[in-house]
Amino acid sequence: MLNTLRRHVLSRIALVAAAFVVLPAAQATDRVRFNLAWLPQGSTGGVVVALAKGYYKAAGLDVTLLRGYGGQRTVNEIDQGQFELGYGDPVSVILNRSHGGKTVMVGAINTRWPGALCYLLRPDLKIHSIKDLAGMTLGGGGASPVQNIMSAWLKKNGLPPDAIKTIRFDPAVINTALLDKRIDLAECWEGASLPVQQALAQRAGRQLGWIRYRDYGLDMMGSGIVTTDNMIATKPDVVRRFVKATYQGYDFLHDHPAEAAEVIAAQYPLLDKTILLQQITQTNGLLRDDPEHHKPGWLRPERMTATVDFVSRAFNLGSTVKASDIYSNQFTE
Repeated sequence: MLNTLRRHVLSRIALVAAAFVVLPAAQATDRVRFNLAWLPQGSTGGVVVALAKGYYKAAGLDVTLLRGYGGQRTVNEIDQGQFELGYGDPVSVILNRSHGGKTVMVGAINTRWPGALCYLLRPDLKIHSIKDLAGMTLGGGGASPVQNIMSAWLKKNGLPPDAIKTIRFDPAVINTALLDKRIDLAECWEGASLPVQQALAQRAGRQLGWIRYRDYGLDMMGSGIVTTDNMIATKPDVVRRFVKATYQGYDFLHDHPAEAAEVIAAQYPLLDKTILLQQITQTNGLLRDDPEHHKPGWLRPERMTATVDFVSRAFNLGSTVKASDIYSNQFTE
């Protein structure tokens, strides 16, 4: 009887022990606050898709998306620890680091500069090249680096740095200012404001034209995923998991653009799905750089060097910031 009882107890212990071996321990969830730099739109659509499709949750991440108020403010808020990661541009990262900040890009979304100058088509306006923009007035966002970039870009193309006059506006009124003819040109961005401006022009019975910076010698990297040196040093696994899940979202965006627009619109019902799909299509055109040899998000080293060189000249930074300071490919290789 005693032996039978002992065998029964040992058998129960073995079953309990086996249960602890077979059942996986619950994975700790890491919290990540992500700054979208503006309102949700196609350029940040992969992040929204990754959250909605559960890619972050599967990676053990509790991700919260928050709207932002422009690239420079977003990058500075990441540097201050208000957000773990965010959507930011290299100009803002370079300026942040030139003032002692420690932000860094860890993945590309726009592998080429998405900026353009938009204008309304009219019979008396003949724009065939950058030289035809001389004497015009450009409206840019109040926190945008457009003035410095514009002057350096004009000079690079053999024009006086003041050939285009720039005026700062609240970003929310730039589109209206263009339609009201208070400005000749408006700062616009593929994957973001450009399709919005197209739609507004069409509703007003007008057509939009544009000239892209990169078509006239501006070989700069566009926006991507930004974090800090401290996050990389202290929580590299969180950054790695976030980057991997994010590009799962952008892969979905690339392979299923129409469905991605539906997924995003379901999260943000006020978004216009037609505009959203145009933003996604433009973002997809900028998303991958050398896909045969590199994963999505890879930051091309020579383009990063060209970006730092151009921005340093535009803002008279000298050699205070090096290309190796502002990016890392360790999470996309």
